[in-house]
Amino acid sequence: MERRPLGRSGLSIAPLMLGGNVFGWTADEATSHAILDAFVAGGFNAVDTADVYSAWVPGNSGGDSEKVIGSWLKARGRRDDVIIATKVGMWPARLGLSAANIIAAAEDSLRRLQTDYIDLYQSHRDDADTPQDETLEAFDRLLKAGKVRAIGASNFEAERLDSAIAASAAKGLPRYDTLQPAYNLMDRRIEGRLQQVCLDTGASIISYYGLASGFLTGKYRTEADLAKSPRGAGMKKHLDGDKGPRVLAALDAAAAELGATPAQVALAWVMARPAVAAPIASATSLAQLEELMGAARLSLDPAHIARLDAASA
Repeated sequence: MERRPLGRSGLSIAPLMLGGNVFGWTADEATSHAILDAFVAGGFNAVDTADVYSAWVPGNSGGDSEKVIGSWLKARGRRDDVIIATKVGMWPARLGLSAANIIAAAEDSLRRLQTDYIDLYQSHRDDADTPQDETLEAFDRLLKAGKVRAIGASNFEAERLDSAIAASAAKGLPRYDTLQPAYNLMDRRIEGRLQQVCLDTGASIISYYGLASGFLTGKYRTEADLAKSPRGAGMKKHLDGDKGPRVLAALDAAAAELGATPAQVALAWVMARPAVAAPIASATSLAQLEELMGAARLSLDPAHIARLDAASA
């Protein structure tokens, strides 16, 4: 399986990262472990989670996904052949990017993950109330202690990512080697300045919402389809106007030519974008996982990419 670098960190991952947001939520522990086993057996090595997953679910308190991943790591008995990425700053119980919060949250995550180190520790969202120097100094302490191997940012605007990287250079502090933004055929807002910052600095993009919350699977095509799923209401915006149907038609055409599914083509498009190390995608069953992994084995030629680019412009 191809490996792509995570910035200048020395870490590398296969071109699909497994989303852990569903673990302990819509996938129970046994199902989650089976999905993780199959993912690694398929040649993939990177799993994304966050301390806040899934505090929004009645009966959950946060840290639920990390606990499931931790029990899996303990059961499998091997740690160094997987890349575990988690995030700090969005959970109300550990809110913000102050030094004290980052240090405490890291210890909490390490305990739940049942590991001595976090491969990629990410600021879950920007914190304008905390000086960036303070945040980076806290990460520096964790890196020097061997508790974190690399750091990244999620949900940062271009100017804030740029200023954080500049602060790292000016103060001799560690820098963000990855950016985790939303990016898919229906949402290409990072193209432009944000993507260019990553290209200029060598930071790698690990994108979420690669399937636009399920719209790009082709499941939602009519008003009647929207009524069949709890997610349907959120899909309506993609059917308003002609872009959504136009993108689905382009995906259908490419999928038919390649013997693939629309979801596989949509993820393969993200994988082919500049600076992208991998999209993140979640699965709640082995069948879903097999489809997702197929995207990494799919090669889009320039004509396919051009048609998808035009449809999604």
